[in-house]
Amino acid sequence: MGYYASEHTKNVRDWKEVFDLVPRQTPPPTTTAVADGDLVFDNKWPDDLPGFREAMEEYGEAVEELAFKLLELIARSLGLRPDRLHGFFKDDQTTFIRLNHYPPCPSPDLALGVGRHKDAGALTVLYQDDVGGLDVRRRSDGEWVRVRPVPHSFIINVGDIIQVWSNDRYESAEHRVAVNVEKERFSIPFFFNPAGHTMVEPLEEVVSDESPARYNPYNWGEFFSTRKNSNFKKLDVENVQITHFRKN
Repeated sequence: MGYYASEHTKNVRDWKEVFDLVPRQTPPPTTTAVADGDLVFDNKWPDDLPGFREAMEEYGEAVEELAFKLLELIARSLGLRPDRLHGFFKDDQTTFIRLNHYPPCPSPDLALGVGRHKDAGALTVLYQDDVGGLDVRRRSDGEWVRVRPVPHSFIINVGDIIQVWSNDRYESAEHRVAVNVEKERFSIPFFFNPAGHTMVEPLEEVVSDESPARYNPYNWGEFFSTRKNSNFKKLDVENVQITHFRKN
């Protein structure tokens, strides 16, 4: 989908530049309406990088296969049939891959590669280089814990959609990305997101009289478009979060 360097996480400019692309593209390109334009899922492949497209398409297929396996494990843990969540991702996915570059920062105490946030989608499959920089908020005391890179492995972040589907049995991981004063960093997150028409709400199998639904339904395409669009702006208020759909 192209290059940009102007994302504002929590309304603060991130210390990074990125290239986003869609791993699986079907004609015509998927569009999701936003307030002042269309968010178009259409790749802008560079002409001067031989093999780049083929490599990224192959990578996208492999990581998508892993993401579906992870969905099966999550479904099993909730007492559901393994393929219970697959249908949300079969057509019109809003999944995308991001190539992150974090340049050296002269004042790492004043900037973050990405500010604190929770991923809005279902799962994030993250590869990061050996420099690392991912911090995760620890629930018990609120402190930040550095996630040390393990060679040849992925970090898996549960996103907001899994939290809602599971009716809070899973919790979306709050995290941020620190910068380095001497070294540049690279990471590749795969954001596994459902079809734009998906209505997100607690699954009927996990809701009961003893555990009623904790969220009102919301349309994923509208939610994602609003959130994605607002990431490029400095706003007076926080952009849309799942907490806005939590029932009293």
